[in-house]
Amino acid sequence: QLQLVESGGGLVQPGGSLRLSCAASGFTLDYYAIGWFRQAPGKEREGVSCTSSSGGGKTNYADSVKGRFTISRDNGKNTVYLQMNRLKPEDTAIYYCTARDHGYCTRWSSVHEYRYWGQGTQVTVSS
Repeated sequence: QLQLVESGGGLVQPGGSLRLSCAASGFTLDYYAIGWFRQAPGKEREGVSCTSSSGGGKTNYADSVKGRFTISRDNGKNTVYLQMNRLKPEDTAIYYCTARDHGYCTRWSSVHEYRYWGQGTQVTVSS
């Protein structure tokens, strides 16, 4: 059974860091594009980042997180990470890991382009 499981969320002060993990089971992540989305209360789900399959090596970021967040893969662990630095209160949201059924990040910020979703992990940035 194909499954994505996020972890690493929590409460952090402004300016702090967190690393989210997305572990896959039932399929091999490195053949597929993987995205991170987030959803704050009362807001639509928005794209944060996307990494193409390992062969492509391309990454995309939302303007709001460029220079602060980094997406990466560990194919040996079948896991994708989202390193989040210099966190701000507006980064507070539930963060979701998602996989496409191909290896490209075209139209990467559209939720409709992704097929598999994790259950989400809460990130709260507050003093």
